[in-house]
Amino acid sequence: MAKAKRSSARAGRPVVLVTGAGSGIGRATSMRLANDGFSVACADVDAAGAKRTAEKLPASLALAIDVREPESCESVVAQIYKHYGRLDAVVAAAGVNAIIKTRGDLMEIAEFRRIIDINLTGVYLTARAAARAMIKAKQPGRMVFLGSIASKVSTPGSAVYSASKAGVLNLGRTLAVEWAPFKIAVNIVGPGVIETPMTAASRANPAKAAEFISRIPLGRYGQPEEIASVISFLLSADSAYMTGSYVTIDGGWLA
Repeated sequence: MAKAKRSSARAGRPVVLVTGAGSGIGRATSMRLANDGFSVACADVDAAGAKRTAEKLPASLALAIDVREPESCESVVAQIYKHYGRLDAVVAAAGVNAIIKTRGDLMEIAEFRRIIDINLTGVYLTARAAARAMIKAKQPGRMVFLGSIASKVSTPGSAVYSASKAGVLNLGRTLAVEWAPFKIAVNIVGPGVIETPMTAASRANPAKAAEFISRIPLGRYGQPEEIASVISFLLSADSAYMTGSYVTIDGGWLA
């Protein structure tokens, strides 16, 4: 199997690293990109989850990653280059929500740091490791960061989550400008409420669910595959003139 995977990469199949590939949007994106002709390096802190996703895809690779750790991100990129000999794209989809939504002055600092470390620092460390390798190889690339509608608006109890996602938006915009001379494009997507394990608890709360639906003009939650389709576009030649863009996929919430 490994030989077949390497041979596919040598034949010109583009290679993409997807973090958070074990579930939710990351998993749906991995499957969509594989169908669109990518070799997918499925990376997740849950190594078993990454493996479950990779096993369903052709020319795939399962990797364990802790996006909070620079060494882990560098190691994953090195493993991709060793296995495939290239890296063309990155989808930084690893993320978490607040375990307990609470007022900003009542939040424990450990929880604040945990969310910032994964949602914001983790995106930066993933992108930095990939960009360093791409620049060294003099290879163009495309990246998509997972922001949120919370990159633009907030709700009570979500101060740290909103801060992390606003950071992702402006991090992506800045890196898009800095890396444009190296032909590395960076765009950001802003999903609304999507049916994933991360939103399951909120969607199961009748009051919260009613609030969500009342704010979505299309009257329903989004599906992970609907986010994956936009990400696929942003990694394709059809988006060649896009970098630093923020694309909202929220059923009309921000409208």
